[in-house]
Amino acid sequence: MRQARWLAPWKDSLEKPSIYHIITRVVERRFAFGAEEKEKFRMFMRMYENFSGCRVLSYCIMCNHIHLLVEVPPKPEDGISDADFLKRLSALYNEAFVADVASQMEEARHEGGLEGGNPERVEEIKARFTYRMHDLGEFMKGVLQRFTQWFNRSYKRKGHLWEDRYKSVIVESGTAARMMAAYIDLNPVRAGMVVDPAEYRWSSYGEAVGGGPKGNGKKAREGLVRAIFSDDPEVGFDATEWKRASRRYRMLMGMALERKPSNAKVMVRSERVEKNYENYDDDRGLSKSRDNGTVLPELSMAAMLKHRVRYFTDGAVIGSKEFVNEAFASARERFSAKRKDGARRMRGSGKAAAGQLWSLRDLRV
Repeated sequence: MRQARWLAPWKDSLEKPSIYHIITRVVERRFAFGAEEKEKFRMFMRMYENFSGCRVLSYCIMCNHIHLLVEVPPKPEDGISDADFLKRLSALYNEAFVADVASQMEEARHEGGLEGGNPERVEEIKARFTYRMHDLGEFMKGVLQRFTQWFNRSYKRKGHLWEDRYKSVIVESGTAARMMAAYIDLNPVRAGMVVDPAEYRWSSYGEAVGGGPKGNGKKAREGLVRAIFSDDPEVGFDATEWKRASRRYRMLMGMALERKPSNAKVMVRSERVEKNYENYDDDRGLSKSRDNGTVLPELSMAAMLKHRVRYFTDGAVIGSKEFVNEAFASARERFSAKRKDGARRMRGSGKAAAGQLWSLRDLRV
């Protein structure tokens, strides 16, 4: 079973999100990425996000590997409108190229002088590009190939940059998605690079709090809001919910680092980050309490996030017992007849999640 090939069986569902934790490593795990390389990767990631319709909920660009939490929404039932289609093209192609495609579509719509023209021809033109949209494999292929081309050209090298194929783990919305997002954003803390995740520029939380290269961090905030409230269909990708979402997220990460959430402001040394923190409500009142409604199911297992959790990178499917068993049932032919169900309890560094989060793979301690 190759993890990279696992796709959510509900990938075209309008009801259940298809969320994946993606991990890809530099060949031979070389420490190849400095500040410039990390900025370039983020730029290409955002370009393909805008083009493909796939959404990055959380990310962290390390020196020799990348973590992404990506949601792949289904294609619109009525197809992609011309305006949205051309807007997406502009994320990857220059103005002249997009204008040429628009001209071809316009000609097809008036072909033969008939009302409506040739709609089939219009769809053929769109299909040259739309097959790469709303598709996890095409999204990753585009990002990794574009970055590799830039990297090889910059360093006058040839050949592969990435180690094998990327790994992917299917993640349930809600608790699993929040835990995975925080796990990703805590990578530089676990590596000893920073003491607070807000200090790391090339992560979703660092961009959301510090502003990112364009100074507002809106895209990162939208992604994290979605990750944090992925079990609330009313929220979606709404950056205006960041104030509420950030309090909940800082609380989870503070518990993971065994710090009081109210100390987060003190720990942030960056002037730019500190300025952004001043706009947020103090979360001193947030505590693990059922009385004030702030208790979250993930807080009891948050401390495990300061360690490497193999299930989060190798578990194939992570979520509730019902969620994992549903994925197992949809791929029953992959397993031996002796295996009766899919959900496996987490052990080792993931044992704190036992009974709350389950894995499809039973990993050795």
